Amino acid sequence: MVQPALIRCEQLRIGHRGRAILPPIDLSLGTAELWAVVGRNGTGKTTWFRTLLGLLPPVSGRVVRMPALRVSYVPQRLKLDELFPVLARDVVQMGVERGWSFARPSISERRSVLQALERVGASALADQPFRALSEGQKQRVLLARLFVSRPDLALLDEPTSAMDAVAEQEALRLLDALRREHGTTVIVVSHYLGLLREIADHMVLFDGHNGKVVSGGTEEVLGSGAFSANYRGKLDGAVDAP
Repeated sequence: MVQPALIRCEQLRIGHRGRAILPPIDLSLGTAELWAVVGRNGTGKTTWFRTLLGLLPPVSGRVVRMPALRVSYVPQRLKLDELFPVLARDVVQMGVERGWSFARPSISERRSVLQALERVGASALADQPFRALSEGQKQRVLLARLFVSRPDLALLDEPTSAMDAVAEQEALRLLDALRREHGTTVIVVSHYLGLLREIADHMVLFDGHNGKVVSGGTEEVLGSGAFSANYRGKLDGAVDAP
């Protein structure tokens, strides 16, 4: 039985103030898929994410979302009020509550939070102020929040940019586990092309050189002329995207 698409982009033009930055995008995101989003900086990847989330209106075309779709978003940086004394475990707890609550979390919720922190190697950070963590530690906490919320769709905008190479590989494999264990569809922006080739079954390339978007199976996109033009065939390790 064919599963319905979680999100469809139909002749979607993205941009700002009514000005499109790319040709129309047509693609469908299915259940339990892992999409790698690649492309040089400034080519529209974050703008596309914000349009999928409904934070930016399409210039034209439309985004069709499955009813009652549960979406989680991990941005490059999470801004929290520096005066608010939120702990790392409180940030993860937000994934359980889906909104602010002053009720005491249940035992099962507290256990879920601690298990999620342990899963991402951040148990020692549970009682530390979130604002005092390094950027890499903050991203681990946000990944724990993602695990505990178990969304239908997870969008991650360079979630490993502040991590070292080992931690980055661990985080990307955790995202693969999230989709395999919970059926979450994951869309992740990353420049770690070698590992993305292993774990992603779909890819979207934002081609700034030619002003187009190429999407499809991972090997199909990696073998395209557009990929070669942007990356000169580089697939090992992390690739800078100036």
